[in-house]
Amino acid sequence: MAPVSATADHIKALVKSHSSGDDEGFYAVALQVAAKAARQGHHRLAAELKDLVDAARRQSSATVVTPIAQPRGEIADLVSASFPEVGLRDLVVADEVRAQLDQVLAEQRQRHTLMEQGFHPVHRLLLEGPPGTGKTMTAAVIANELDLPLMTIRLDSVLSKYLGETGSKLRLLFDAVASQRAVYLFDEFDALGGDRAGNDVGEARRILNSFLVFLEQASPESVVISATNHRAILDRALFRRFDMIISYRQPTPDEAVTVLKARLGPMGKGIRWPSVRQSMKGMSHAELVKAAEAAAKRTLLASADRVATATLVQALSERSNASVA
Repeated sequence: MAPVSATADHIKALVKSHSSGDDEGFYAVALQVAAKAARQGHHRLAAELKDLVDAARRQSSATVVTPIAQPRGEIADLVSASFPEVGLRDLVVADEVRAQLDQVLAEQRQRHTLMEQGFHPVHRLLLEGPPGTGKTMTAAVIANELDLPLMTIRLDSVLSKYLGETGSKLRLLFDAVASQRAVYLFDEFDALGGDRAGNDVGEARRILNSFLVFLEQASPESVVISATNHRAILDRALFRRFDMIISYRQPTPDEAVTVLKARLGPMGKGIRWPSVRQSMKGMSHAELVKAAEAAAKRTLLASADRVATATLVQALSERSNASVA
């Protein structure tokens, strides 16, 4: 009897499903191989494959913790890894921003379909806008929605800590982009792309050019996100290197109420929201969350279970005054 073997298509499908983390796709292909083995008369092998798939599915359904792929070696000094739990439903942003994020997620989830037809999914994003408006949270949401680790790189720290070695460190980072599928967040991006990239103009330009080359060659298997609070100072050459630029702004009054309600949860029931609106004016998403947390803690320490309108207004006013000072 001839030995059983998976076809080339089976092998390619197994590799693709494994690399994308598609467990069900992997199991489906394995069962196809088992069916082929059965047709060729290798019934014992077919049964063993089916048992392995069934056992793997049971183990997968019982697993509740997803391990974080921790960076190792030299890159460990450049990157902090996390596995965010915040989802798209938790992000309060403008409708146009939500539409852009939906597009990013849709293309990443169907990236193999696009790539088979010669197209790359959106995988290089520039997030720009005032501090506290949701840029870092967006990176966490994308990582969570795609079930990927979030690798955060503080570019200002890399530039200051590795003066003269920045180019080689950037190469290490983009090698990781190619070898490990993840969401890579280059925070404080204006440290590299703006006028403050370094005291030496020639060195700053060399580092920026290196980043642009690496960015252009970045693997579409990972998502590379750059975040900045200062779009105006960025080098104009940067913008065309990104697949998508997402602009953030301060929340509208309705969005601000949504942020507060989400953070307070049941403790926010009974608040007179029209009385709160004036106190929210000009505050970012992050400031609103901090104010809600302050009001909730005061309420709990006072042995109450509902935040009073006056307590929330006071917390908002204090936070607003602190940000202006």
